[in-house]
Formats: sequence, structure tokens, C-alpha cells
Amino acid sequence: MSQHHQRDCIEILIEKARGGQVSRRTFIQAMGLLAAVPLALRSGISWAADKPLVVVNWGGDALNAFRSAWTDSFTKSTGIPVRIDGAGPTEGAIRSQLASGRPSWDVVDVDSYSAMTLGRDQVLQPLDYSMVQRDLVAPSLSHEHGIAGYLFSYVIAWDSQKYGDNGPKNWADFWNVEKFPGKRTLYKWMNGMLEAALLADGVPADQLYPLDVPRALRKIDELKPHVLSFWGSGAESQQLMIEGEASMGAIWHTRATLLHEDSEGRIKWGFDNAFLNASSWGVLKDNPAGKAPAMQFIQHALQPAGQLKLFEALGNGPSNAATQQLMSAEQREINCASEANMKKQIFLDTQWYADHYSSTLEQYLTHLSK
Repeated sequence: MSQHHQRDCIEILIEKARGGQVSRRTFIQAMGLLAAVPLALRSGISWAADKPLVVVNWGGDALNAFRSAWTDSFTKSTGIPVRIDGAGPTEGAIRSQLASGRPSWDVVDVDSYSAMTLGRDQVLQPLDYSMVQRDLVAPSLSHEHGIAGYLFSYVIAWDSQKYGDNGPKNWADFWNVEKFPGKRTLYKWMNGMLEAALLADGVPADQLYPLDVPRALRKIDELKPHVLSFWGSGAESQQLMIEGEASMGAIWHTRATLLHEDSEGRIKWGFDNAFLNASSWGVLKDNPAGKAPAMQFIQHALQPAGQLKLFEALGNGPSNAATQQLMSAEQREINCASEANMKKQIFLDTQWYADHYSSTLEQYLTHLSK
């Protein structure tokens, strides 16, 4: 499964540290934990004596972001110790945890469709919605085995030095190489790219699912001669755009925000026709710290104050709409989950991805290699 956006948020925080936006002390603390926690777990060290809750994310400075947004305040309010493991909760790693018979993880940060797949396979346990307030998020952002912790988008970014103020407004424009000549960059891992191709081919937004994969791949074939690179990391997409190698790209909104800032407005972007996705909290079956602390943590992480802190650190959209009331007008403009911006976007279908991701990704990657 694709979990690259979460990793990319970590890289963004590292860039902030290099730019002086994150203190040296904070950065060193986060990097120290990045090395120490996975090493301790690999060495077989057990924390059973005080039974901390182990929350698993994607490492690096995201360790400090989660601590600032959620874990410190959770421990202060409940007395439950929390350790953040930055090893990366890929589907394979989560399955291996359970298969080992001695799981050390409790709460994991995974794509919503991954939580659905892992729940269906009885790797994640059902969330206890008597302890987690499900209506803190929109109905589409929760299911039996996962509830959204934050959101992120795939947007169109374009170089105004190449196109002036009249850049591409939709995916049909993105595919129109006569009106908008120049190299493109697309995401290597499929999410949103099949949808973009189908919209460019005339499929109405409300008729995208189930995705017509062969039709989408044929449409991507049309554009391939003009695709400079299928990017695999946010840093790669950012470099292609900032250096002018690609004139437009389908990239994460968090990277588009940085590009706009770093290029002094040369790189433009918007949420029109963007694709919205959610990362969800899941809990391992028979998690070592017990069900109650895990559910308490998820409930805590859905509160607006902590979600605003994560937005300020990583740029991800809060899953709890009440967080918007704490935001400035400027923050709401770049919040992918604001009421105004959500109306412009298309939500990736969690159920379709849960049912078809693995087999479709294999087709997509094979097709790109031809």
C-alpha cells in the first residue's frame, strides 16, 4: 500500500529545520528518538513494566509533531505514558506485528483504505465507538476499523512563468499539450492519477467509481511522451517544479504550498479538481497496552486544539471540522479540509481502494514501465 504522503510530511519538517523554522533542540530531540525507539524495539526491549501506549507513525520530525499535537497532552491528562515508534506502519509491517505473536504496537497511522483492508483481515480490531466520538468527523471519514486523523490532497501545480496567469484549470487542461505545452510530472503510486486520467477523458466526477482502469491507462499512454518523471517522493516533485524541469505537476498540496512560498509565487496551484484522501487511526488486534488506552488516545487526537497544531507543523487538513474555528483566514485558504475547499475536490473512494488497490497498482506500475 502507498503510505508515501506521511513520509513526505516528515521531509517537510526536516526542511523547516534547515530553514530555521524548527529549533535545533527540537530537531535533535526528534532525531534522537528516531534512532532510539526503533533500535530498542529491534533489540527486543519490552516496555511491559509500565505498559506505555505505542503510537506508530513515519519517523523523523513527525515524532516531535505528534508529541506536540497529541502525546504530551494525552499523558498529562490521563497519566498514560506514550511512546512514538517511527518505524513506519506499512501494511506488511502491521501484518508482521500480529503474525509474530508478540506485537509491540498499539495505534497506527494508516491510509483509510488500508485500515479497512487490515480490519477485514482481522489484523486491526474494530474501533469502540462508545469511547471514540464518531460524529467528530464527517460520516465519510470513519468506518468500523478506522477514523480519519488528518487529510491531504493531490492538486494541480503549474509554472506561471510558462503560462502566465492562465494556467490549467482542470485535468482536461493538464492533458492538453497543445494549449499548455511543456513537461509534466505525475505520481508513481497511482492514487488520484487514474481518476485524473478519467476526468481528462470526459468521465463525469460523479461517475468515476468503479474506476475504468483500462480506459484510464490508455489516457495516461497519451500523456506519457510529455511526462518527464513519475515522482516517487514529495521532494522529487518539488525539485522538478522549482527548477523548471516540469511545467505542471499532480502533487501533494503540502508540497504545492512550499513551492508557492519558495518560488515567491511563481508556482501556482489550487484545490479545484483536486483529490482528497484521509489517513486514519487503527488499533492492532489484541494490542499490548489494551483497548481502552488506545481508544482514549484516538478520542484525544480528534480534538480541535491538537489537530490545529498538526496542521501548523505539517500542513495536513484536520479531520474535525470544528478546528476551522481556530484557524485564521490565511490558514483556512490552504486547509484542504476547509468547507470551501472540500466543495472543490473529489474524495478518493475508500471502499474501491480497499477492494482493488493491490491488483490495480500492479497493472499501473507494469504499464508505466512499458
